[in-house]
Parts: sequence; C-alpha cells; structure tokens
Amino acid sequence: MNTQTGQPLAMLLRPKSLKDFVGQSHLVGENKPLRIAIENHQIFSMIFWGPPGVGKTTLAKIIAKESNADLFEMSAVSASKDDIKKILNANNNLTINKKVLFLDEIHRFNKAQQDFLLPYVESGQLTLIGATTENPSFEVIAPLLSRCRVFVLKELSEEETGEIIKRACKILKTKIDKTAKDWLIQMANGDARQAITMIDNAFTLYEKLTIETLKTTLQNSFLRFDKKGSEHYDTISAFIKSMRASNADAALYYLARMVEAGEDPKFIARRMVIFASEDIGMANSNALLLANQVFQAVTQIGYPECAINLAHGVTYLALSPKNRSAYDGLRSAQADVKTYGNLPIPLVLRNAETQLMKDLDYGKGYEKYSKEDLLPEKLKGRKYYIDLKK
Repeated sequence: MNTQTGQPLAMLLRPKSLKDFVGQSHLVGENKPLRIAIENHQIFSMIFWGPPGVGKTTLAKIIAKESNADLFEMSAVSASKDDIKKILNANNNLTINKKVLFLDEIHRFNKAQQDFLLPYVESGQLTLIGATTENPSFEVIAPLLSRCRVFVLKELSEEETGEIIKRACKILKTKIDKTAKDWLIQMANGDARQAITMIDNAFTLYEKLTIETLKTTLQNSFLRFDKKGSEHYDTISAFIKSMRASNADAALYYLARMVEAGEDPKFIARRMVIFASEDIGMANSNALLLANQVFQAVTQIGYPECAINLAHGVTYLALSPKNRSAYDGLRSAQADVKTYGNLPIPLVLRNAETQLMKDLDYGKGYEKYSKEDLLPEKLKGRKYYIDLKK
C-alpha cells in the first residue's frame, strides 16, 4: 500500500497503454496480432489462457480503453446470470457503443451459465474477454469457444520481472540491492502479481527492501502454496512424477497438499486421466477407465468426500505397471507429420465414393486384415508403436 496515495502498489503500477505494458511480446510486439487489433480498434471476443500474474486483466483494460468500450469486470466464481442481465440492461455512456465483459476465471462458469452467455456473444451485444489458467478446450463449451479467439500468454521472463520490480521501486522511491532483486525474481517465478505483492508488503512493514525483509514478509504473510501461483505448478509436477515413479506414498502426500490447499479436484482428476494413457497406457488399459470414473466422481460429489475418490485413484495409478509406448508412438508420428506434411495416402486406403475414384484405383485391393505396410510411400517401414511385451 502506497502511504502517500493509499492505493495498492499493483494499482499504481498497472499500465494504461501498450507502450508501458511488460511481457507477451509474441502478442503485443510490433506487427503481432493483439497489437494490430488494439491499434486498429478491432475488438472481438477472446480468451486469454496463461498462468497468473502475466497481464490478462491489464490487457483487457487496455483493449476496452483503446476501443472506446464500456468495460464490466466480473469473476466467474461469484458472477451469476442476473449479473450479466444487469450489464445488458445498463445504459452506455454517450460516446461508448460497445460493452466488454471481462470474465476472470471463466473456467469456473458452469455449462448452464455459458449457454446463457452464448447468444449475447454471438449477436455482438457483449464482447467477451475471458481469462483462465486452465486449458479452455476442457472448460469452455465448444459453441462459445468457437466464437472466441484464444491467446496463450506466457510466464514473464526474468528480465521482464526485473523491469517490473524496477518500476515498483521507482514508485515507492526506494532501492533494492541485486541479491534481493535476484531472489525476488526467482521467488516470483514469472508471476508479476506475486513480486508486486511481496514488495508492497515488505515496504509497508519495514520501509526497505532487502532479502531479509522480503523473506520475513514471505514467511509471515502466507503459506507458500498458492493454487494460482508457482507452488501450484511445482506441486502438480511432484504429484505426477511420484505416480510415474510408482511411489504411492509420495503421490498421496502431494495429493494431500493440494487437497488441503483447496485445489480444484477436477484439475487433479484431469491430470490423472492424462497420466493413465500417457504413462500407464498399454500396460493396464483399465487405468484409463478408473481415472475417468474418478473424474466423474469428483465432479458429482465435490469436497470434502471426493478426496477419498482421488486417493483411491492415485494409489491405483501409482502402483500400476507403466508403458509409454502408445504415447511415444504418437509423438514420433506427430514429428513425422510436422516434417513431411500431408504425404499422399496409399490408394488402397482411399474411399472410392464415385466411379471416377474407382477408375483411379481408389480402394483397389483393400483387405480388412491386411499385413501390408499401410503408411505413405515415404514412410514405409516406420515403426511408431513398439510393443514392449514382445
């Protein structure tokens, strides 16, 4: 909190235009898509997908301002259909024509809420800018997703985080030594919000920024696990790697940390479904069935009881034999697709829908259980799936 203005440091630091914005150069750099859209005042519905503290809210504000639009901010955690109705019924300012709804954590909007929102986005009555840390393909309904452009935002680099720290110190009229700055950059892990909050808290308590005041502030202000921060990603990584190592004890421990921190159980279960095919695969195909059942269970039951379903599934997956041959085969095949593009499909595999196609030998000689190599000519002999049982 800045003692002179009474405003949080994050508010004072928030850029008002692209020239002051830090990060996401792949989107807002010269001749990049979002910069072109903003400079040309071309506003459309979009979804920002990326980790916390990388500028999703700030970009939404800049887009609305540059497009001369009326911005309404909501969190999907607390927003309702009635809130959306109020926006639709709100009178615009005389010089403003468009209504932009910035919906933070859009993945928390359920299907019914998204269905309600869809026609207003489709008709243009509302321009939607959604923000999410989750893959929108899983959490946003297909009709709504198809009407939005998805932009992937990246963690801030160390240099970008350092620039934000420099600006924060300038506003506070204080200094930070290199050791403390480097420590803070590592602790923030690409999350500008976390860096700014730690600076604000340390300066408020001690009126100076040293590695000692920053560490003390960190210990006193919050438990390091933040389900939107770096610990979120570190813990899920440890969780997956423990199951991969068939270490049920470690997997259950990291599961417990996430459960106690209030992590979204669907987030955990979704990773388990992926793990069942990626790491267990052909060694035990029942693992995918069980993982899907766990996902259904946590969706229907919720906390606190669904933690038991998660523990059941985690133990099963950790102790199951592992076989990545299907996953490795897919990645190998994808590499060839990227290298060679759409190679001609052998005629024997093509569908002869017309007489002309039959005359051109489409489908000629096709046998249901052929032992022939069915890959395109250039890839004959390639082996993507390696049967580890043989």
